[in-house]
Amino acid sequence: MSEETPGFEEKPDVPSGATPDDAAETAESPEKEDTAAPAGDAAQTAGLTAQLDQVRSALGERTADLQRLQAEYQNYRRRVERDRVTVKEIATATLLTELLPVLDDIGRARDHGELVGGFKSVAESLETAAAKMGLQQFGKEGEPFDPTVHEALMHSYAPDVTETTCVAVLQPGYRIGERTIRPARVAVAEPQPGAAPAGKEEKQADEESGGPEEG
Repeated sequence: MSEETPGFEEKPDVPSGATPDDAAETAESPEKEDTAAPAGDAAQTAGLTAQLDQVRSALGERTADLQRLQAEYQNYRRRVERDRVTVKEIATATLLTELLPVLDDIGRARDHGELVGGFKSVAESLETAAAKMGLQQFGKEGEPFDPTVHEALMHSYAPDVTETTCVAVLQPGYRIGERTIRPARVAVAEPQPGAAPAGKEEKQADEESGGPEEG
C-alpha cells in the first residue's frame, strides 16, 4: 500500500507551460459546470411547460368545438323529429277530412235505420280505422254553445234555457287530438229576451211570499 506524504495535497494536473491562473481556472471548472447544469434544466422545463399550455389550449378549443357540434346536432334531431310529427299530423288530417262526407253519410244511414248487412260491417270498419288514426267526434244536444268548436246554423229562443245552448246537432264535429278539423254545426237557442234567470225568479217568489216555507 502506498502512503500519502504528510503535508502534501493533490493538485489537479496542469499542462506544462501553464500559468498559475490557468491552474486556478482548471480547479474551478467543475463548479462552473455544476452551476450551468441547473440553468439548462430550468430552460428545458420552461419550454415543456409552454408546450403543455399550448396543447391544453388546443384541447380546450377542440372540446368546445365538439360540444358545440353535439348541441347543434341534438337541436337538428329535435327539429327533424318535430317536423316529422307535424307533417304526419297534417297528412292524417288531410286524409280524414276527405273521409268526413263518407262518415256523415254513414251517420245519416244509421239514424234512418239503413245501416244493415254488409254495408253496416264496412261502415263500422271504416269508423274504427278512423278512430285508430286519432279522429274523435264531438257535439251533443244540450251542451253550452262554444264558438271555438261550434258553428251555429240556426238560432231561436227558448224559455227553458239559461244560456246559449246547442239544442240540435245538424252535423257532428271532428277533431284530432287538440286540433279541430271541422266544427260541430248546430242549432242554438237563447233565453227569451227580458226573461229573468230561473234562480232570480225563485228568489223573487220567495221574497213576495215572505220567505221559503218551513217544513
